[in-house]
Amino acid sequence: MLKNEIKATRNKKLIFDSEKFKKSKLTIGILVVFMFIYLIYLIGNPKVFTRYDIYYSFMSTIPFTAIMALPLTLIVTLGKIDLSFPSVLAFSAWVYSYVFAVTHNLWLATLLCLLTGVIAGLLNAYLIESIRIPSIVATIGTMFFFRGLVNVCASGRGISLVGAKGTFLYNISVERIYGVVPAQAVWMLVLGIAFWFLFNRHKFGVYVSFVGDNRESARMMGINVNAVETICFIMMGFFSAFVAILSNLEVTYFWPSQGQGYLMTTLAAVFIGGTSVYGGKGTIFGSFIGALIIGTLEAGIIAIGLTGFWIELIYGLIIIIAVSIYARIMPKTT
Repeated sequence: MLKNEIKATRNKKLIFDSEKFKKSKLTIGILVVFMFIYLIYLIGNPKVFTRYDIYYSFMSTIPFTAIMALPLTLIVTLGKIDLSFPSVLAFSAWVYSYVFAVTHNLWLATLLCLLTGVIAGLLNAYLIESIRIPSIVATIGTMFFFRGLVNVCASGRGISLVGAKGTFLYNISVERIYGVVPAQAVWMLVLGIAFWFLFNRHKFGVYVSFVGDNRESARMMGINVNAVETICFIMMGFFSAFVAILSNLEVTYFWPSQGQGYLMTTLAAVFIGGTSVYGGKGTIFGSFIGALIIGTLEAGIIAIGLTGFWIELIYGLIIIIAVSIYARIMPKTT
């Protein structure tokens, strides 16, 4: 009996050490991909990538993709997908801008904008958890629904937010700290750390991985699977609305096409980062680095002398190479 217990303990330790080693390899793999791409930038155009201007530009734009990639990582780890978040962003942005234009109350606009994102997340969760519609189908439906809602409500007209400049909420959202660091870059860093701790050091992150790995086993272990998935979709909606606020204030304007272009780049950031398309394995750090890779790619390609026609080709190539590397490092077990 004692020998069997010792053997079982050793086996558990070996499994734990093996998973830890694989995660270390994955982290190293992500960093190698990022450093290799950055090295190409430096060699291709050292004048651009040794000046602060390009990094100032990156800090102004990358946070929008990076912040949405964080909750999306949890959803993909669950084995689900959300394709509606750019449309949720757009409708939340319209709510924010419209309420501010009517009331001139930025606090009320912020509250209703974030509430809109939460309701959108709840709608997605209800369709997926209660109606049992596959997540890809449900969120395609809500993607078109919210985009159509924006078009109907906005009627093709933009809304100015110039009046928000200089307010407290504007300053903590997108103002330049000491004139050199955009506030949204600080939000990106703070939220990246918070999500890392949530996913790697809190039981909720363990629940997400268990549910993504085996939904029924997680249920048998006493995990409230529906609650975990609902919370993740609510977080996706909430942070889509949060990015709507940041992007609105960054340009002090709302336009009906807002949010378009974020779907593929955010998904690419998550998959390049090493989160498994099969579910059960995710990495917040990887998604963060993936957002940096995707966010710098277009400027990097043009800076090294290639035309814009190369952008999508290189996007696809990097995704294929990165995902292939991670599949070899952490193969799907059955």
